[in-house]
Parts: sequence; C-alpha cells; structure tokens
Amino acid sequence: MRFRNRTDAGRRLAALLTGYRAESPLVLGLPRGGVPVAYEVARTLGAPLDVWVVRKVGAPGHEELGLGAVAEGGVLFLDRGMMRSLGYSETAVMREAEREADEVTARVARFRGSHPAPELEGRTLLLVDDGVATGGTMRAAIGALRARRPGKIVLAVPVGAVESLESLRAEVDDLVCVYPAEFMMAVGEFYDDFRQTSDEEVRELLARAWGERPEASRAGAEREGGYTWWT
Repeated sequence: MRFRNRTDAGRRLAALLTGYRAESPLVLGLPRGGVPVAYEVARTLGAPLDVWVVRKVGAPGHEELGLGAVAEGGVLFLDRGMMRSLGYSETAVMREAEREADEVTARVARFRGSHPAPELEGRTLLLVDDGVATGGTMRAAIGALRARRPGKIVLAVPVGAVESLESLRAEVDDLVCVYPAEFMMAVGEFYDDFRQTSDEEVRELLARAWGERPEASRAGAEREGGYTWWT
C-alpha cells in the first residue's frame, strides 16, 4: 500500500477513527510530519487539534541514528541496549538529549505561541504521526502523555512496522493503523510525496484548526500537499 501524500494518509486514517467521534477526542499530531495527517483526522471527526512535541535523540556525531527521544513534559526514552551494542556512553548521549530538550521547549513556543496548552486529564487522545518505524519517538510521547492522566490514549498512524506496533500496543488503550508493514526501512517508502513538512505549514494548520489567522501571511493563495493557503 502507498499513500499519495500526508493528506491522503490522514483521510484514510480518519475513516478508521470515526467511532471515536462520540468521545469528543482531542487529536494530537507529532510535529512536524504528523500534523498534516492529524489535521485531516481532526477535520473529519470535528475534533480539536493540537501538537505534542517530541524530538529524536541522535547518536553523538551521527544524528541520523536514533538512540531515543525526548518529549514535552520532560519524558526521556533511551534505547540503552542499542547504546551499549554500539559503544555510546550514557554521558555522551545525555548531552545530545539535553540539546534536544532545549529544542522541544523552543518548538512548543514556536508552534503554540500564545495559545494555551490543551487540558489532557480524563480526555480521549488520538495521538497521530505519519508513521512508526522504530517506535522510540512515539514511546517518549506516550510516556509524557500518561503523566497527564488522560482517560484514553489511542495511537493512530497510516503505516507502521509490525514489530514496533506490537511493542507499543501494550502502552496504549487502542492502536489503529491503516497498513501494518511486515518490512519497513523508512516511513517515506510508503508515500509518493514525503517532502519535509515546514514549521510554517505546522503553524498554519494549527491556526486554521484554532480559527485564528496565521501569523505569517502570504500574498495570494498557494496550494501545497492538498491544502490551500490564503491571506
């Protein structure tokens, strides 16, 4: 299975989540790529949209190699087994984690601005990303959300590696995936268009969902990834 883009993926995922409409859920997208997917879910369900900021913790000198993740709320997940097998010390990795924690704080301010953080206690949360490969980032996000005592956490993704999904299933109340993939090298291989989502696109989608005028206006209209932006 392939998705045209994140808009297409979000619409297909939303079709599997309509049963949650009655629970008045809050849809949380993992920025940046999860937000366009989450926007479609929120739009279809008539639900509010927000972000939950998580950053991958990369190996020192090899940032593309994920050894863990840090989420807003101060939750840190580290794959210590991988760290040991590759010879990375916890001290060195923690320095990377501290830098990513600072970036999480900066991104929360960048994406939410003056908009208040959502109330999570007792609510049904639909946690959305554009896909799950190793699951480390999602695990940190779930841990941070659990600390806020929600009523229910539903992990919802268009595509995910079967092994990773199974490892996450016990940590959530429900798991919804359009296409569980037996073999996955990267999430992007299941999309025709997997261009990087920009900070500006995230801010504009959130502003649209919140009924606000985007701070960064554009002259005229521009269509990208299935959305039309205007001023």
